[in-house]
Amino acid sequence: MTTPALPTPDPRWLAALDRAACQRALLERVEAAWRLCREFHPGLPRPEVWLDLRGKGAGQAHFGRGGLRFNPVLFDENRQAFLVEVVPHEMAHWLVHHLDDGHLARPHGREWQTVMHQLFGLPPRVTHRFDTGRASPAPHRYRCGCREHAFTSRRHALARSGRAYRCRRCAETLVYTGYEAFEK
Repeated sequence: MTTPALPTPDPRWLAALDRAACQRALLERVEAAWRLCREFHPGLPRPEVWLDLRGKGAGQAHFGRGGLRFNPVLFDENRQAFLVEVVPHEMAHWLVHHLDDGHLARPHGREWQTVMHQLFGLPPRVTHRFDTGRASPAPHRYRCGCREHAFTSRRHALARSGRAYRCRRCAETLVYTGYEAFEK
């Protein structure tokens, strides 16, 4: 087992931070990961950083915008894992993309796995294990013959405008049963 290349932050310190200080810690971690990557690839551009990702994804390397996007809800609920795992995960994507022919590499392919393991000293995990309930609520309830289904507002709007949805198990058309308020 290799040791992570970036130091693991103290969980008590992280838990005590207010939102602004926590966001600064995220930016500092991105900066540290970028500096580490530059030791391997000196021409690597510095990514912009946004906390504007919504839904179930924890992070995203967005090459069109020129930076890394992070989910603020998941970050707030999983600070330690974000700094230790998600930032290196997205920075590995950023690095691989900027290598010669990196744009041809598979997103979680051999190159990305090598960066995660050899540069960051982390297992190359493709997905996170965070509870996404608060980050991606689906408050609109639909029923079929066998169970209840939770729809996001976007899918609910499509259903209300006439799009029909069927259950994959029983093949019955889903029927709207109401809105379940999201509790914080």
